[in-house]
This record gives sequence, structure tokens and C-alpha cells, in this order.
Amino acid sequence: MKHQIRIGAVAAALLLVAGCSRSVSPYADNSGPPPLAPVPTGQVAANQLPPPPPPPPPGDAMNNAALNSDAELSDGNGQGDLPSGNGSGNTQVASVNQPALSRNSVLGAYKVTTDGGNCQIILSLTKWSGGYRAASRGCPGKVADVSAWDVSGSQVILKDAAGSNVANLNSSGNARYEGRTNGGQSITLYR
Repeated sequence: MKHQIRIGAVAAALLLVAGCSRSVSPYADNSGPPPLAPVPTGQVAANQLPPPPPPPPPGDAMNNAALNSDAELSDGNGQGDLPSGNGSGNTQVASVNQPALSRNSVLGAYKVTTDGGNCQIILSLTKWSGGYRAASRGCPGKVADVSAWDVSGSQVILKDAAGSNVANLNSSGNARYEGRTNGGQSITLYR
């Protein structure tokens, strides 16, 4: 019986060695795939981009803002996303001429015209200190500090990283918002 186990073990070892010696790369004879052609390279040029175009003329404030407020999410009793009366003094009631804005209607990327030049601001719905996340790109002065935003009645409020107001903007229709920073710099957001 011991003899049979030894013969079986030797046979298994021989089969294993024989199988391993047969595993040769199909490219061992240097007849592998042809080399890839080199990618052509050209010169890379770096130029300054032109400033964004000036903002379009103001449109009908009632038409666009009223349509966009229908996209508002409801809280279950038809009230939508209304500003809270927390006594901060920033809550404003929308007048007949300027209906309340919804966060969903304001959300997105904007071109910005300000006293110091032109830039971009992107408003997202990611929670952030003082409201929702905003990112300014290439903005001068106080507008460069914008890192949060929120909606209060018919106004868009831009805030810095600490949650302090940087600017209050009023809707002037057609996804266009105008106002001034706390430092007196004029600012216009438009798409």
C-alpha cells in the first residue's frame, strides 16, 4: 500500500512538472504584436481667454420667475420651500412684482459681471455653512469670497465661508439677478 501511494505521488509530481514546462509565452519567438506608432505631438499654446460677454438686457421678471417657482419641492402641505422666520432680519416677503424664488430655479452656473470685471459662479445644492455650496471662478473683490448661497423670498443671498452675507441680489427676470455686495460693488448674475 505504501508503494502505491509513492508511485501515485511521483506520477502527480511528474505530471505537474510536465505541465509547467509546456507553458511558454506565445510571444517567446519575438513574433509578438507590432509596436504602437508614436503619437504626434504639437506645440501647446497658452493664451488668455477673452472676458465673458456683457449681460443681456433685463427681461420680464414675472414671466420666468413664475414658471420656475412651479418646480419647487413641496413640504407635504403645499407650502414649498419657504424661508424660515428665524428673526435674522434676512427674510423678505415676495411682492406681486417679484414672486418668491425657489432654490431649484436658481441652481446652476452663471456668468458674472461686477465692477472689477467678469467671472463665473456655480450654485449647487450641497449643504454648506450658511446655506448651499457656491464656487466663484476668477472673480474680483468681495465676489471672490463667495462660497455659499441661499434664497430668501425674491432674493438670492451670496455668502462667504463663514456664512456672512457678501451680496443680496434681486431677480430681474430671465435667470438674471442684480444687486450690490456689502462693500458697494455692483454684481449681476446671468445665464
